[in-house]
Amino acid sequence: MIGLAVVDEVANAFPPRRTPVPDADADGVMGFFTDATLCIGCKACEVACKQWNQLPADGFEFTGYSYDNTKHLGATTWRHVAFKEKVGADAARWLMVSDVCKHCASAPCQHSCPTGSIVYNQFGAVYVQPDICNGCGYCVVACPFGVLDRSPMDGRAHKCTLCFDRQADGLEPACAKACPTDSIRFGPVTRLREEARERVAELHAQGRTDAYLYGADPLGEYGPLNSFFLLEAHPHEYNLPVAPPQPLRNQGPRYAAGLLTGLALAAVAAFAFRRAGRAAP
Repeated sequence: MIGLAVVDEVANAFPPRRTPVPDADADGVMGFFTDATLCIGCKACEVACKQWNQLPADGFEFTGYSYDNTKHLGATTWRHVAFKEKVGADAARWLMVSDVCKHCASAPCQHSCPTGSIVYNQFGAVYVQPDICNGCGYCVVACPFGVLDRSPMDGRAHKCTLCFDRQADGLEPACAKACPTDSIRFGPVTRLREEARERVAELHAQGRTDAYLYGADPLGEYGPLNSFFLLEAHPHEYNLPVAPPQPLRNQGPRYAAGLLTGLALAAVAAFAFRRAGRAAP
């Protein structure tokens, strides 16, 4: 009984600081619908994102990953256009998609932040406040999509802000504004989901029956994404998990178990030292 009481007390003593999760179906929640079938790999979104947010270049070293020198999202790359050559039975083709923060409806990064740095802003976006971030990196390992990273310049976590400053002035994010094929669409998530389903139906009518939506609906136990995608191949082909894990599920009992383990080890060590002291001449 005492052990269970300690577990409950410890679980309640370490709640992560968090802001209320916005209703994913609310009209004011904004997001992205990225249609990979329209992406031409021009990287205009990457450039526009870096220019607007004054992010440094990723360098020009040859990576061997096709035409991609960026490789993945990170603290200084908030939009990343991935290239992958897929060889089929008849011919080879390119899979291209512009990846970005998913602005999850229930974001593990936001739940894991111990300082309250990561919040949901008035547009429903997951926003990192750099002046509050302490660089602990908990959000980096909590994100199942590999979106966040700590900047080598200031040691703090950074990621896509959904162009919070542009939205505040009534403008769409820089990446969506720069996309020449309208592959990146921005707006209320409820409207984008409707447009996305219509687009899938259109592609199916054209015989492109492999088209499907990734993240518009819950992915297993993981909630819907406010930045979702239209794809034509397996999610792994786009470096996306099929069933993203929720690493913070049952977090309280895990904290308690860790603390109890530490206390038990400390008790064993104290007992051993005490016995050693009695045995000494």
